[in-house]
Amino acid sequence: MQGPGDRRDPRRGSGGGASGLAFYPPRSLRDSGWWGDEVVMLHMIKLSVGPRDVAQLAAIQAARVVSEPPLRAWTRMAPKRAAEVCDGGSIYWVIAGFVRVRQRVLAIEDAQRDDGRKCVALVLDPALVPVAARPTKAFQGWRYLKPEEAPRDVAEDVPGIDGLDALPAGLRAALAEACLI
Repeated sequence: MQGPGDRRDPRRGSGGGASGLAFYPPRSLRDSGWWGDEVVMLHMIKLSVGPRDVAQLAAIQAARVVSEPPLRAWTRMAPKRAAEVCDGGSIYWVIAGFVRVRQRVLAIEDAQRDDGRKCVALVLDPALVPVAARPTKAFQGWRYLKPEEAPRDVAEDVPGIDGLDALPAGLRAALAEACLI
């Protein structure tokens, strides 16, 4: 029986550990009516620690998906709104101070680190989708990102602004911060 302040989903049972998070099924299973309540899509934003650019993130993930499929990103804190994130949401990666790409979150699972500590695995679609670069200050962990606040996708086949790559990185960053490019 749930009390008035208990926000845990009773469908999760008690097998999900301290967080009560066992597994959120993919959209197809939820759409079949098994999941019940209607949920609204929500995104996440997270710093990509280590990679200096999108190419390096792609290379790291390509190696990881071959060695340890499916592709996962780990985080210490379980999202309380996991059903909304799994309902078509994405994780937006901040690389070198800018939101640069996103990946669909396919599922969220309880996991355990090598040292035995509990964590959460975000199962990701391997495709990196470029988005309009937006400066973002550093933060710890991850944050929710509403769909209306998320950067728009950028088509890869659209040519860039002529000469933009020839500008110094600092100038490009200043222009992007001023929303001029």
